[in-house]
Amino acid sequence: MDVLIEIERLTKRFGSFTAVDDVSFTVARGEVVGFLGPNGAGKSTTMRMVAGFMQPTAGTARICGHDVQDAAVAARRHLGFLPEGAPTYPEMTVEGFLSFCAAVRGFSGSDRRQVVHDAMTVTALEDVRLQPVETLSKGFKRRVGLAQALLHDPAVLVLDEPTDGLDPNQKHDVRRLIEMLSPKKAIVISTHILEEVGAICSRAIVISHGKVVADESAAALAARGPSLDQVFRDLTVAHAADMEPAA
Repeated sequence: MDVLIEIERLTKRFGSFTAVDDVSFTVARGEVVGFLGPNGAGKSTTMRMVAGFMQPTAGTARICGHDVQDAAVAARRHLGFLPEGAPTYPEMTVEGFLSFCAAVRGFSGSDRRQVVHDAMTVTALEDVRLQPVETLSKGFKRRVGLAQALLHDPAVLVLDEPTDGLDPNQKHDVRRLIEMLSPKKAIVISTHILEEVGAICSRAIVISHGKVVADESAAALAARGPSLDQVFRDLTVAHAADMEPAA
């Protein structure tokens, strides 16, 4: 198995609060892993540590064998990261922003123009390529963020809420894109939208209060109860109850 993401005992504390607590998992090429949890469970914090944008209190994360802290540049060459909120330079046009991102990635000349064109094509941004990013809808801004994550054709994609703000047709398009990319990549999708699991994920990891409470195939998780909603609730509510201090 070609393991491209290795997470070992990741922990993040903010003072006395533990946001992520001893999280470990691996993701192989060809897997699309849904990283699920209620709001505040530690999903985005974990994704930021995996991407190397936040230093863990303890533990390690490796992308294609490269430690995201000790070998950050090497790790990021293999990583496409869509952060929560998809930050951009709002005054730039879509094409200008993606061209800037491509230049930062080391592309120049015709190669830069080609990767920008390809990224806009697969994310259906051609019609708004000359618009300033700040004038776009939330859904289009999300697609710009996804396009920059795909520019350099990375082996690993870490996508934090990739369909947030998209209408049903746009969600369908993004899911089809992820399915198309998945055979050659390791993909982690952080989400609280349960329908994403059945739609595109081969595996699901459920996190609650910073701890992993389930890690299994999407089909096995769904088979635990009458609905995925109920399974998710049972797992997270039961864990939350266990975390309550004894009376």
